[in-house]
Amino acid sequence: MDKFVEVVEKVNTTINNFVWGPVMLVVFLLVGLLCTVRSGVFQVSKFKLWFDETILAIFKKKSVRKTDDKRAISQFQALSTALAATVGTGNIAGVATAIVSGGPGAIFWMWLSAFLGMMTNFTENVLGIKYRYKDEKGDWVGGAMIYMDRGLNMKWLAMIFSCFCILASFGIGNMSQGNSIATTVHDTFGVPKFAVAIVIMVFAALVIIGGIKRIAQVTEKIVPFMAIFYIVGGIAIILVNIKAVPGAFAMIFRGAFNFKAAGGGFLGFTVAQAMRFGIARGVFSNEAGLGSSVMVHSASDVKEPVVQGMWGIFEVFADTIVICTITALSILTTVYNPELGAPANKAGELLLDKTGATLSGAPLTSAAFSQTFGQIGAIFISISLALFAFSTILGWSYYGQRGIQYVFGIKAVPVYKVIFILMIMVGCLSQLDLVWNISDTFNGLMAIPNLFAVILLHGQVMQEIKSYLQRRKEGKLLQ
Repeated sequence: MDKFVEVVEKVNTTINNFVWGPVMLVVFLLVGLLCTVRSGVFQVSKFKLWFDETILAIFKKKSVRKTDDKRAISQFQALSTALAATVGTGNIAGVATAIVSGGPGAIFWMWLSAFLGMMTNFTENVLGIKYRYKDEKGDWVGGAMIYMDRGLNMKWLAMIFSCFCILASFGIGNMSQGNSIATTVHDTFGVPKFAVAIVIMVFAALVIIGGIKRIAQVTEKIVPFMAIFYIVGGIAIILVNIKAVPGAFAMIFRGAFNFKAAGGGFLGFTVAQAMRFGIARGVFSNEAGLGSSVMVHSASDVKEPVVQGMWGIFEVFADTIVICTITALSILTTVYNPELGAPANKAGELLLDKTGATLSGAPLTSAAFSQTFGQIGAIFISISLALFAFSTILGWSYYGQRGIQYVFGIKAVPVYKVIFILMIMVGCLSQLDLVWNISDTFNGLMAIPNLFAVILLHGQVMQEIKSYLQRRKEGKLLQ
């Protein structure tokens, strides 16, 4: 058995090093660059338009928040559910890992991947609306597998994508998140992991069994609260340490382009390392290019594909440019020592975990908040992490449902829901290093068929943009 596990680990490591390695990360950037250039740098040139049609529309248009379509969800609910899946442990733990592994310069490359990823996500969502259809129950069915099937006539490719999605939903979208919640709550508040698992399962079941309408109704309440809660806390950290902010930005830009060892430190991160970890963690956080969030965006009651595409731009903007940046600045202004090139306390002593390794992940973000607010800071991060992880479970449950429906049919969805809920217990009570690594691989593998489809179909999206802008000018938009 040990030999089998060892073989699985080696195979997974080889595949993982490819899907999250230099070649694929360059592909992520190139696809984003292609969509950006072909669209006339839409995310910049049409900034006012997409900002007005997304975040500002929430306060101006009731139709964005509510829908009369009983089988669809509103545009805001679609965004909230997509953010529920993308705003997760990557925003707290992933950013910290990127800084430790790639240096502060990794944040610049995270920004770049997000900037280009805005148009990748836009393209995915436009295609999702363009090729979606209604099933026998009257529910919208869309996603990367649908535009692979109906847009490219490659059902085999859609099946491969769907299988990767299903497997990823159990790992990175379920067990790993449950484990993060159980571990965090147990370590912070002393609550037994079994009890935490029961609570998560009950609440998740109440939401997931109700389908996309109930998931959307819950996420539209949880996501804004948890995002604002975390943003306000992060801004408070930054304001308290405002004098260190210019230095933090200097570290980011210097680390992004300086080929020499950072500050002469023993870690000596290179530009290549900063690029690799920054881009990888950026994609991992906002999922632009993976084809995941398009599944829920396709359930929106929107009439214009380009409008839902603009919600995709805002999704990446909120996840990475806003939330991940706040995490990065919170760390760099409090517990990162540029002279050592590593996390350290005020006395200049390296911050290490229980094994003697450099402190990283969620514990590093917790240390940043604790240095400013003491134990309250640690509690704040624990609550934020729990909320982020739970919302990710809800969002990914829907992605898995879409994958199951495509591969096995709609009758298999209830069975999937039951198994998905039961697997939360397994995740909460198990050591999941191998599960996390394997699910991370399947998550990355989703990008290969999706990016292939985006490259072949992106020309249709450019035509949609041109048509939309012309009809908008003439006042002939679909109502």
